[in-house]
Amino acid sequence: MKLTAAEKKTLLTLARQTIGGHFTGAESPTPDAPALMRPAATFVTLKKNGELRGCIGNLTATETLAESVRHNALAAACNDSRFAPLSAAELPAVSIEISLLSEAQPLDYADANELRRRLRPGIDGVILSSGRRGATFLPQVWEQLPTAELFLSHLCRKAGLPADFWRTGQPEIAVYQVAHFAEEAGAAANP
Repeated sequence: MKLTAAEKKTLLTLARQTIGGHFTGAESPTPDAPALMRPAATFVTLKKNGELRGCIGNLTATETLAESVRHNALAAACNDSRFAPLSAAELPAVSIEISLLSEAQPLDYADANELRRRLRPGIDGVILSSGRRGATFLPQVWEQLPTAELFLSHLCRKAGLPADFWRTGQPEIAVYQVAHFAEEAGAAANP
């Protein structure tokens, strides 16, 4: 889904207003741009001083783009189990990034070596699942985990599986791509 610069700015503003409204009780307005009313899967990532402060999303398009961003922004601020809920005092120091996901596609592979070869670092987001366990990493995670071995081992641990499960367990793998955009430097302090 291609968005204009104005639509991206509208979504970033919507995310910030939604989080801010959680503290003040103010409701964020619903944007009326047609592109923002189409179904979309999104992730909203919050960073404070360049470090992850929350990241929540959905892998399938179950809401409109605007509602998905609104829902995931609030969840990233309040419901990411890795962090305490964001405080009102922290909000000005937080930067917001939005990722729009393509539809996930199953990735067939014969063995661990083929899996490692077929993944495209920096391009593919990966969903790894086995039974009731599963996890995903956005393509941006390749920046911290640049090899397939590291990426898949950490993804297995995130799913609650042994780190080497991707080599031995033949997990189901699906891949997707994202278009992501973030607030410009200083935008968080001056929304």
